[in-house]
Amino acid sequence: MRKLKNSELDRLSVDEFKKTEKTPIIIVLDNIRSLNNIGSVFRTSDAFLVEKIYLCGITATPPHKDIHKTALGSTETVAWEYVENTIDLIQKLKSDNVIVASIEQAEQSVMLNDFKPKPQTTYALVFGNEVKGVTQNVVNASDLILEIPQFGTKHSLNISVSCGVVVWDVFSKMDSGKN
Repeated sequence: MRKLKNSELDRLSVDEFKKTEKTPIIIVLDNIRSLNNIGSVFRTSDAFLVEKIYLCGITATPPHKDIHKTALGSTETVAWEYVENTIDLIQKLKSDNVIVASIEQAEQSVMLNDFKPKPQTTYALVFGNEVKGVTQNVVNASDLILEIPQFGTKHSLNISVSCGVVVWDVFSKMDSGKN
């Protein structure tokens, strides 16, 4: 087997990306402190045609060299917006009929492998701070809590890893529903 060259990857241009139909997934970053994690979330969002990223609270915004280092240009493709108060954003999204799902370990959480997205529904996936997770008031305001099953001793994943796992899972389940 031969590795493909970058020129063989059929990449979209920035203009093509912006015109392409997006996956009905919105990402909300609730007080993310690591600029590298923010950049990584942008890259994951680009890969799976995420509709938009909301950067909330202390979450830094582009342009910033440390975000750019891991985003690799995806801050130019993925739509994003800064909103200071996560709860205000959650209320607005819910009023727009978006289902808000916090990614957290909590009572009455739905294990990610058991989650079945509803057709023709947009989901906002909320990822929290590297130490404290999603704030309790945001968990309380969410429509559901999704939990990534974990079986080792740590029961903790880096936020950018969590985002990759959850977005891929939800994307693949939404995409399989199209067939």
